[in-house]
Amino acid sequence: MSTKIIHQPNYAFHPGETLAETLEELGMTQKELAERAGRPLKTINEITQGRAAVTADTAIQLERVTGVPASFWNSAQCNYDAFLARQAEAENLQEGIEWLRNFPLKPLWNLNWIPKIDEPVEQLRALLDFFGVAGVQEWRQLWQQPEVAFRKSRAFDCNPMATAAWLRQGERYSQRITTQSFDKDRFIEALLEIRKLTAEEPNIFEPAMKQLCAAAGVAVVFVPEVTGTRAYGATRWLTPDKAILQLSLRGKAEDFLWFTFFHEAAHILKHGKRDVFIESPEGTADQATQKKEEEANTFAADFLIPREAYQELCQIRPFSVARIYRVARKLGIAPGIVVGRLQHDNLLHFKQLNSLKRRFHFKEAE
Repeated sequence: MSTKIIHQPNYAFHPGETLAETLEELGMTQKELAERAGRPLKTINEITQGRAAVTADTAIQLERVTGVPASFWNSAQCNYDAFLARQAEAENLQEGIEWLRNFPLKPLWNLNWIPKIDEPVEQLRALLDFFGVAGVQEWRQLWQQPEVAFRKSRAFDCNPMATAAWLRQGERYSQRITTQSFDKDRFIEALLEIRKLTAEEPNIFEPAMKQLCAAAGVAVVFVPEVTGTRAYGATRWLTPDKAILQLSLRGKAEDFLWFTFFHEAAHILKHGKRDVFIESPEGTADQATQKKEEEANTFAADFLIPREAYQELCQIRPFSVARIYRVARKLGIAPGIVVGRLQHDNLLHFKQLNSLKRRFHFKEAE
């Protein structure tokens, strides 16, 4: 996702300065202006000295007396107020600079998720804009408080800032995906169709799986891994009717991708809408979550390779290339998925038959 840098002016003029200049050009005194506009002289004086604001009513009165459009006075006052607010914000943001120093900004710059800026306060502004929060305290409340759902995963403990950025980018991607309201039966039908796509190339399976899932109420997003996240995938609900299924391509091999996809799908089908699941090598934090992860593992394994078919496969050794292809063709899945399952269960060495496993890459990461 590309970003644009919006340059903000570091100065602004109070409309009272322009009013004083206009009166001088017109040869009009403040007293005469006050009489013509029906405003107290004190108010006019305070405006010209920058101590009082030009209200909408006053702008109309100034238009009639000076001929300068009310839109000009309103715009000038608005710009000046915005400038003061930004100056005050800059002072408040100084308190967040120390927090910013611990944030892994470089990966976010490299992925073009936020603009690369040298000035620390502007860096902090860009980062807060990325997360859609007003300040550091709001970020902590949303992402790092102990009661926040993200904290249930040890993956978040690995590098909470990097993980939060990865999750937030998935959220931003998913907000651009239009989905139907979640329908469990339709999602199961989508999974059956997607299983048939596992042997296809990414240019075929990626748009198809996104479209099938969107029609069932699930936004599928591929988000490059941020250094420090160590996450394979994540599942959460953006709204009660829209789930996010986020994949990182960590590991890059197709067996990782498809197992993670169906694992995350299981969370959507089987577990609560308030739960957040982040899969990583670190495992999970509590027994309740661990049980749900095991349920998701079983679902993914059996969905890709039905239990009876897998037991039949394991009865005959060795596992030759020809046999792997025959089994994969019969099951209607990619051969690399079969190899990955056998490697995971230590029936094949992790280096054996890797030529049958495709590896995928993000174009933006290259």
